Amino acid sequence: MPKKQKRPAKFDFKPFSDQQKRLIHWWRPAARSSENNYVIADGSIRSGKTIACIIGFLTWSQEMFSGQSFILAGKTMGALKKNVVRPMLQMLEAWGWPYTYIRSGTDARIEIGNNAYYLYGANTEAAQDALQGLTAAGAYLDEAALFPKSFVDQAVARCSVDGWKFWMNCNPESPHHFIREEYLDPEEMARKKVYHLHFTMDDNYSLSPKRKAEYKAAWPHGSVFYKRFILGLWVAAEGLIYQQFADHVKDYLISDDWLTGHEIAYAVIGVDFGGTKSAHSFTLTGFTKGFKQVVVLDEYYCKKRLNPAQLQEDFLDFVRRAQGRFKVYEAYCDSAEQTLISGLEAACIQAGVGIDICNAIKGPINDRIAFYNSLIAQRRWFVMAHCEHIIGAFEQAVYDDKKPHQDVRLDDGMMNVDSLDSTEYSTESVQNDILYIAA
Repeated sequence: MPKKQKRPAKFDFKPFSDQQKRLIHWWRPAARSSENNYVIADGSIRSGKTIACIIGFLTWSQEMFSGQSFILAGKTMGALKKNVVRPMLQMLEAWGWPYTYIRSGTDARIEIGNNAYYLYGANTEAAQDALQGLTAAGAYLDEAALFPKSFVDQAVARCSVDGWKFWMNCNPESPHHFIREEYLDPEEMARKKVYHLHFTMDDNYSLSPKRKAEYKAAWPHGSVFYKRFILGLWVAAEGLIYQQFADHVKDYLISDDWLTGHEIAYAVIGVDFGGTKSAHSFTLTGFTKGFKQVVVLDEYYCKKRLNPAQLQEDFLDFVRRAQGRFKVYEAYCDSAEQTLISGLEAACIQAGVGIDICNAIKGPINDRIAFYNSLIAQRRWFVMAHCEHIIGAFEQAVYDDKKPHQDVRLDDGMMNVDSLDSTEYSTESVQNDILYIAA
């Protein structure tokens, strides 16, 4: 007998701000804003725009249509299920609306009444292919500024039922991002009929003043991430990437004396493999209890060419040194080099060195940059003073001024991005767990 699916908890609704109410009800025929085809809710993080979008999208689609298909899309399928599907199901439980949730397969969807809401991840250019052939009455794109333009264009093309509406929410990116230029430019807004609603954290009544202050302290004031995530502005990334670290390097350097008063719960190794112009780099990063502090404990950097046997021996020495002082169970390696990874695995097994060799997640570089900027702003990231290559890499990292509208980190063969990569690989597996924990 199949196991009965556990029902989600009912959503705990909080009072809505005026801006949230506008987003929930903009489509109603009596409202002048209903003349628009698109709504774009942008602004700061934790501003309540996602919840308002879900409520508005659900009530609009259920009141205005029957027997139609709709698009629900997130940056990835995992992000969509966490940020949209989960609260949506909780709302349906609270409202007492019957639904069926088909979780997996090529047609993952939620059926509510006679309408079907198809679920999509939009993290690659190929993601648009899944939309081919669909006739939709509307779409909701969560974190739309992180989508490929091809997916957004294809989703728009799929909405061909009379009365369609297109819903997007996002945190701002570059002022030359396609959403900013093609949907929020005043002339484009008038031509395409776009209703724009800007949100700040003050529009989220469920957020306490203490939590607001913690979020505002999560990124350096004046940084591109503060301007985008807190102020909700479409601004360009330029200059030094880790400005606060570069201005106060000594404040983040520690010695063994610091470790005496801060127990390292465990540590992880990140590995970036070198090529013709790049270096092999290993980073050992430790975490104190509860992820209160993240500490670079040791490094390896070698720019000369090594044969596989030499690389394996150097890696074994690094792991043995790390395990001699800390609990070290995992190493995350650049997944582009599977042959070298297999070599490290075999060498560890043969030498009797117990460590799991894993593929690095290699998520978007800008997510990793935002993570480290947040830790630096919160004074939760430290580096052992002898790790000179990592210190220099973070102090000197800059955006590519030849690509001012793309948020690209300069990688010209001279900048040490290898130490940046190995350090990022060492924390990526727990990045989301660490980011919003208050020190």
